[in-house]
Amino acid sequence: MSTPAPAREGHPQRWLILGVICLAQLTVVLDNTVLNVAIPSLTRELHAKTSDIQWMINAYSLVQSGLLLSAGSAADRYGRKKMLSAGLALFGVGSLVAGLAGSTGQLIAARAGMGIGGALLMTTTLAVAMQIFSPEEQPKAIGIWSAVNALGFAGGPLIGGFVLDHFWWGAIFLINLPVAVLALVAVVVLVPESKNPRGDRPDLPGAVLSTIGMASLVFAIISGPGHGWTSGRVLGTGAVAVLVLGAFAWWESRVDVPMLDMHFFRDRRFTGAVAGAVLIVFGMGGALFLLTQHLQFVLGYEPLEAGLRTAPLALTVVVLNFSGLSAKWSTRLGTPVSIALGMVCMAGGLVSIAEVDKGGYAGTLLGLLLIGAGCAVANPAMAHAIMSAIPPEKAGVGAGINGTLAEFGNGLGVAVLGAVLSSSVASGESLSAGLGTGQLVGAVAVLLGGFVAAGLLRRAERVSV
Repeated sequence: MSTPAPAREGHPQRWLILGVICLAQLTVVLDNTVLNVAIPSLTRELHAKTSDIQWMINAYSLVQSGLLLSAGSAADRYGRKKMLSAGLALFGVGSLVAGLAGSTGQLIAARAGMGIGGALLMTTTLAVAMQIFSPEEQPKAIGIWSAVNALGFAGGPLIGGFVLDHFWWGAIFLINLPVAVLALVAVVVLVPESKNPRGDRPDLPGAVLSTIGMASLVFAIISGPGHGWTSGRVLGTGAVAVLVLGAFAWWESRVDVPMLDMHFFRDRRFTGAVAGAVLIVFGMGGALFLLTQHLQFVLGYEPLEAGLRTAPLALTVVVLNFSGLSAKWSTRLGTPVSIALGMVCMAGGLVSIAEVDKGGYAGTLLGLLLIGAGCAVANPAMAHAIMSAIPPEKAGVGAGINGTLAEFGNGLGVAVLGAVLSSSVASGESLSAGLGTGQLVGAVAVLLGGFVAAGLLRRAERVSV
């Protein structure tokens, strides 16, 4: 079995390898948002109903979120390079089937297959980055990895809009093929194999329980706004999620070789990073969901122009992370202060969007720049805190936890802040006022998450001294 290069020096081709895994990561992130712009075309050409459209979008996120922990565990056991290669292959095949689909059923099945590949990619890319870089360089590497996520968020609607202006809807999936093939070849040639040297036996019951539990939880969250939070569909799947995840925690605390060691939650660094990450992604995911509506329904921009108007957020993240400035600030300030400062900037940005120059773009632009700066500093620090609290041999599971938190927090944020918007409008507020209320609730969640995480991480540092 080949092993990664010594942690202190890092792999000699680490920056080239980082470029390869970021390319793989970008395809997954783009696909989270690119389908939204194709909804009118799919409705027209495949005669898709509203329920079909929802399943086209949700099949990908449900499968991906449900499998993240299991995918990370498989990468640790069988090899991160093998699982990264398998993820790219599955994602490429799924993209081909999706691009050539002749019915809504075929497209939904293809999207589910892409979700399996996406789960493998989301966990292995971050795990490989942790393995090939020295501890001193890890913050910068994770910063670049995070910047790619921001780039994908902003680029999905733009790329999708451009492709649909020139080609048919299937092209938004087929453009993944050359990227997946290129990345797969580069992974085979460049990326070193690494895995848990203990060779723990697979925790199959844990994998099944975590997959069913997380998929049920995410399904309940995304069903709430459309079907009502007290509907049988939401309450039933929510109850299944609670019972199954409870059984998962019980099983993991008793099995000899758990997929997720519950002792991790006794580490204040881990619990602090987890608590903060959920609240941060909750606030940001929901607030950015409201932002797209603010740009179109309040400021009156067309979808493509609205996408362009959000670009300053991603560009700020990219510049600060790729230049290494955010990593330098985090190293100088320390993880707790970096997270708190980043969250203050992000919360301030949300307040600016809600309250400054409500009828124009100036307040929104200021808010986007502040949010971008806050994301550039806080998100890599949070991811690094989670990964650093996990033993290196469990890097895949750590990446799975990080991805699961992002999926859960984002879905919950969209659902809850969407409900805040709906209740505000129903109570007599204008749409603009309702969107502003939702942004302010998101700002409070972000600020609370930052201070909770910073406080717990500071306490952990004091205990470890």
